[in-house]
Amino acid sequence: MESNISTQFTEIDKLQSQDVLTLIENVILGIVTSLAKDEAPVLVLPNRSSWANVSFHSAVGLQMSQGNSVSTIRSDCSTSVTKFAQILKVFSTIYKLLQSNAYATKRDIYYNDTQLFGSQRAVDFIVDDISCMLKVPRRTLHVLATSKGLISGDLRYLEQDGTRVDCHSSSTAIPVSSNVGGIRNIVSSAKFVLIVEKDATFQRLLDDGFCTKLSPCILITGKGIPDVNSRLMVRKLWDTLHIPIFALVDADPYGIEIMCIYKYGSVSMSFEAHNLTVPSVLWLGLLPSDLQRLRVPENMLIPLTQRDQSKLTSLLKRPYLTSQPAWQREMELMQENKVKAEIQSLESIAPDFLSHVYLPNKLRYGGWI
Repeated sequence: MESNISTQFTEIDKLQSQDVLTLIENVILGIVTSLAKDEAPVLVLPNRSSWANVSFHSAVGLQMSQGNSVSTIRSDCSTSVTKFAQILKVFSTIYKLLQSNAYATKRDIYYNDTQLFGSQRAVDFIVDDISCMLKVPRRTLHVLATSKGLISGDLRYLEQDGTRVDCHSSSTAIPVSSNVGGIRNIVSSAKFVLIVEKDATFQRLLDDGFCTKLSPCILITGKGIPDVNSRLMVRKLWDTLHIPIFALVDADPYGIEIMCIYKYGSVSMSFEAHNLTVPSVLWLGLLPSDLQRLRVPENMLIPLTQRDQSKLTSLLKRPYLTSQPAWQREMELMQENKVKAEIQSLESIAPDFLSHVYLPNKLRYGGWI
């Protein structure tokens, strides 16, 4: 019977620091054992970039399956010895953090030895590789990432350190917490959560007082492709509040892909799907069919590029699309009409059309799929 790594994540989600320390010690013991046998140590990592390693489950999204392809990081190979050293360095840092019950950001780890790591991106990948390798959620490693997402609306909570956070301000947003796992005492009267693809649209909705005029709600943006903290936050709100989660993205292949990341997850983070995906996400807009229905002016419609068409074809082949025939039809309509449009194109109808007409009507009359 096929097992999957994501399921194992939920089973050990409440790991104590001592448990994670033991997992790290076992990895180091393996290295020491190899050296004692006069063998070159190797580290084996699940391949986080291959669709072959992923299966789709409608209740969870994209999950990493166990027993598929792996990457072997050898200590005696010139092409991988640097990565081997980098992984050991990060293991050492995490071990010290866990022992002292301290936290560090990925940026802290990078600046601890910039010469070894070479780039922040290398550290980001290694932290996720270690999380996947040990089959533990990243937060249990005591490594935090600076959030790029913003949140606003009818929401109050306590951070792990006891800081009270109130997201009610109508004109300014709060950065998404860098320790979503530590958030507690969530209080909200929100009727729904609206994921907004782009920061500019998010700010426009704040300026228009969208949350206060229609009904209590929560707005969140990952400013494009969402970081893990933004995805964790959407998941936490869904788990805690049990309210609808809507997505507002551009009517283009990349906006659709961003929405799919929130709903179904991504290949690279499929090992932690249970903590990151929100299978109930609903596509509120901008739908390709809206462009015709609302008669968006032709000068606001942008021809699909070759890259757009390739992305659209790729999306239509994704395993989760078969369970979403309405999404499939919208994407096929885009493919047929060969045009895309940004959310801002609605301003050509009226400057406040998005917040005063489009969204209120969609939410009142069920214009989502």
